[in-house]
Amino acid sequence: MADMIVVKLGKKGQISIPKAVLDALHLEGEQWLIVETTDDGAIVLRPAGVAPIELYDDARIAAFLAEDELTPDLAVRLDAAIGALRRD
Repeated sequence: MADMIVVKLGKKGQISIPKAVLDALHLEGEQWLIVETTDDGAIVLRPAGVAPIELYDDARIAAFLAEDELTPDLAVRLDAAIGALRRD
């Protein structure tokens, strides 16, 4: 998008991003943007990735660790598979 588009800053400090810009950048309404400024006075808007955060209590962490344990049966099978690869 090489064309320069001029927008007006509203009384409350808000701007509207023209539809052509939104379409070109595949942005939609209600999307979060990161606002940055540069030393030369530019204002840069970037799409923000917002992801949900899950907080884990001790019980949930213990469940993760239990699922991650190497069972004796799996250890035997893993040793056999590694041994077979080393022989090849």
